[in-house]
Amino acid sequence: MANPKTQKRYDVIIVGSGAAGGMSAYVLAHHGIKVLMLEAGRDYDPVKETPMFQTPKDAPLRGAGTDDKPFGYYDATVDGGWQVPGEPYEGGPGTKADFWWWRARMLGGRTNHWGRISLRMGPYDFKPRSRDGLGIDWPMTYDDVSPYYDKTEKLVGIFGSREGLENTPDSPPGVLQPPPKMRGWELLVRKTCKPMGIPVVPIHKAILTQPINGRSKCLYATLCGRGCSVRANFQSTTVLLPPAQATGNLDIITDAMVREVNINKDGQATGVTFVDRTTLKDVEAKARVVILCASGCSSARILLNSKSNMFPDGLANSSGLVGRYLMDTVGAHVSGQVPALENVPAHNEEGVTSAHSYVPWWLYKEQLAGKLDFARGYHIEMGSGRMMPGMGSFHGLEHYTEGTYGKQFKKDARRYYGSFIGFSGRGEMIPNEDCYCEIDPSGKKDKYGIPVLKFHWKFSKHEINQAKHMVSTFKEIIDAMGGRVTGEKPIYPGGAIIHEVGTTCMGDDKTKSVLNQYCQSWDVPNLFVTDGGPFVSNADKNPTLSIMSIAWRACDYLASEMKKGTFG
Repeated sequence: MANPKTQKRYDVIIVGSGAAGGMSAYVLAHHGIKVLMLEAGRDYDPVKETPMFQTPKDAPLRGAGTDDKPFGYYDATVDGGWQVPGEPYEGGPGTKADFWWWRARMLGGRTNHWGRISLRMGPYDFKPRSRDGLGIDWPMTYDDVSPYYDKTEKLVGIFGSREGLENTPDSPPGVLQPPPKMRGWELLVRKTCKPMGIPVVPIHKAILTQPINGRSKCLYATLCGRGCSVRANFQSTTVLLPPAQATGNLDIITDAMVREVNINKDGQATGVTFVDRTTLKDVEAKARVVILCASGCSSARILLNSKSNMFPDGLANSSGLVGRYLMDTVGAHVSGQVPALENVPAHNEEGVTSAHSYVPWWLYKEQLAGKLDFARGYHIEMGSGRMMPGMGSFHGLEHYTEGTYGKQFKKDARRYYGSFIGFSGRGEMIPNEDCYCEIDPSGKKDKYGIPVLKFHWKFSKHEINQAKHMVSTFKEIIDAMGGRVTGEKPIYPGGAIIHEVGTTCMGDDKTKSVLNQYCQSWDVPNLFVTDGGPFVSNADKNPTLSIMSIAWRACDYLASEMKKGTFG
């Protein structure tokens, strides 16, 4: 890993190495631009570190989740989570705000851990206010981003189908890889939902079903959340960073906790100051352009901490909107037990380690006509099947076995295994004035001496009513399958779905936004933000594919301007 002293001034500094940072580095390095990437977490190589073929019995606690590993022992996230030692924040779980802030302290960020659902935002999603009068319109259209969706899907490798559904854009022919077949339980869900008018279609995921660019197709082996040593799923660490480094134009420094963006007397960014986590010393890195990709809240924190006489309220904050309009995906869940899935004979459930299908939002017309009491939609993710059990797979079984044990309990476990099903809603949140982050007014700092964030959070009636609709719909589906409900989660706290967007919103009016449509600061032209922060709405489509596509578009614009000599 390079030291910033080896090259006194780079063309671009990128803060963060996840979806946005990785894509920004990939695009700029291939444009011939010299890039220094700074990552707050440690170095990480999934090819060497991924425990792909280890079973739960090989892990402590049989792989069960813990406070520092909430998704299980084998989850790829290292040194990160909703709580990070020495890095507190105010307004977290158990407080009035109850916002859960996820951070991944590792090279590649959240791309090592994410669910890899990759859905395009549609035309309605870019112009929501024009459609229903709520929220904010994007300063771009679907047609502006569509070519970058095409390029990102081809590069990353997305499987899926073309269904011709409303506001669920199809990719051009030949862009998507073939989806794996639906499993038996998914076919039952589709059969049940068809007379209800609910579409069940192949999902889009960033997992290869065909080899490309020297990467293997999926081996249908273990959970993608462990990482992938054969590079079949998308991770910044395997798909974006290695080819960017191969150009000779990218240097990476890990354990670099960026505190602030530095500016000169003209108000232009000159680089950043970071804390070396191994020495706790301040280090300065210089460049002609700075791109923040640290995650919506982390990038906002850096800007708010970058105070000066010229920018007393934080850098790029003349609008007062840095940290504002924080959003997450709306989530709710219902589980059930379906007798039709009991005693299923052993059969091949080959495929990726999650559902091959999902339900896109299907009630656009009813919503537009005012027949629903919430303004934006949701999609449905599903889970069931007879894949490898782990800790917790048989919790609650005593409610069905009437207290059996020994051989009879084993027979009962075989009978019921695979008959449980879960439906999770993932819905759009409308930005509101009550959801934002700020520098904690009490002056609290983390172990690196950096002022921490304080969160404020409140769902509107639209999100609350949407979650109620999710729960009632899921119960109807389970009932129609002949099952019974076993549990429900009416609405998850903000941040729990880990789809953090907003905080540095883009727009076409510098008094009402932080960035322009190319993720460029209105106040500081050589400062860009390309993570989820620029989002002005949070569609029901998972944001990672859009983050990468919009980052690619922004970096093409930046490269073009740099070649013109715009930034010196």
